[in-house]
Amino acid sequence: MNTSTLLANTNNSRALYRTIWRWHFYAGIFSIPFVILLSITGAIYLFKPYYESWQENQFHNLPVSGERLPANKQIQAAIDSIPNGKFLSYRLPQNTNESVLVNVQAESNWQVFVNPYTGDVVGKQESGWQLMNIVKTIHGELLLGTTGSILVELAACWAIVLIVTGLYLWWPRNASGMAGVIYPRLREGKRIFWRDLHAVTGIWISTLALFLLITGLPWALVWGTALKEVRSVDFSKQQDWTQSRAQEHQHWGAQASETFNLTPEILLRAETLQLAAPVELSISNSHHNSWKASSQSQNRPQRADVWISSDGNIEKQSGFTEKKLIDKAIGVGIAAHEGYLFGWFNLVLGVLTCVALILISVSGFILWRRRKPEGVLGAPPALPANIGVAVVAITLGLAVLLPLLAISLIVLLAIEFVLLRRFDGINQWLGLDKS
Repeated sequence: MNTSTLLANTNNSRALYRTIWRWHFYAGIFSIPFVILLSITGAIYLFKPYYESWQENQFHNLPVSGERLPANKQIQAAIDSIPNGKFLSYRLPQNTNESVLVNVQAESNWQVFVNPYTGDVVGKQESGWQLMNIVKTIHGELLLGTTGSILVELAACWAIVLIVTGLYLWWPRNASGMAGVIYPRLREGKRIFWRDLHAVTGIWISTLALFLLITGLPWALVWGTALKEVRSVDFSKQQDWTQSRAQEHQHWGAQASETFNLTPEILLRAETLQLAAPVELSISNSHHNSWKASSQSQNRPQRADVWISSDGNIEKQSGFTEKKLIDKAIGVGIAAHEGYLFGWFNLVLGVLTCVALILISVSGFILWRRRKPEGVLGAPPALPANIGVAVVAITLGLAVLLPLLAISLIVLLAIEFVLLRRFDGINQWLGLDKS
């Protein structure tokens, strides 16, 4: 190979590296604020069962006195405490001294806690204003509804680009040893310290971060809706996840009703099924003669639904083993995403990943501020590059799999070539000037 060929290959390699660095830079500029917010809210939400157990503790530890009231009286007491309330679901208590939780629908949904021995309402709270529901809404929709959901999904798509390009930039080319590759160099100055902290942390948690981003996509509005349409071609059963807060109760089939008859036979059958807690009982048909016992365990592979007739006989049942492969895969992914698939270690991994994502984001911001020249954005200068078939294939593959990413790419390219390059000041500030 002659000198001119080696030089051309070197220049192409440098240009390709610079191009991918630019993609990494712009993906970070957009997605890092979202990554920090989603990491904070995600880490908080991982502790949902522990927080709610502590919060509900004030409604439990009741004095046990005599026989329980019939379930219908317990439900009626809850409904009477909410103006224009309708019955939604009844949660089985796990202990004899625990209050009964009745979900009531009015203008908004309420959780009403009833003493099963006296019928007294010992507490109630509006579901939408519970801390974990607010955290979940911020995490999924930024409190902005559909617009926020699209922004979160777009940020997740660009965060995937951020990680993929980061792995390319991290890949050791001229390294001698593992310093700065798998462990940071702590005594070679601030620039090296922040660079290594950013890159090394990234490589250690890149797989977990990608897993969290990918397993969050079924909840996303655009990607999740597209999956729902594809899935509906072959699957008649309703999916076990939602794309919006409005679907919170719809996914397990609860329907609001002014009339109900939770017979002792239904209650006894539901209690003997030993479904994974918490277990919700709701009316399953318009004739009110069939009820559904539904496990709402956060560990979705443990969930099951059992339909019970008014005389306590089981009409049908459905569990994780009956689900299609795609639903099983998504259920396992969501359970791991929420930190409940394999106990405390799943929770620890989730927290560590969230903390690491915040650390990467902060160190990336510091690196940018330390390198950024005055008066410009500080993006790596663009160089003409022969980017190769592999890079084009990866880009097109990501665009096909992530439709919102494809749309944003088209819009960005159109804005750059049609508008931004026509203004010298903006052109130079963004680093688009190749001269």
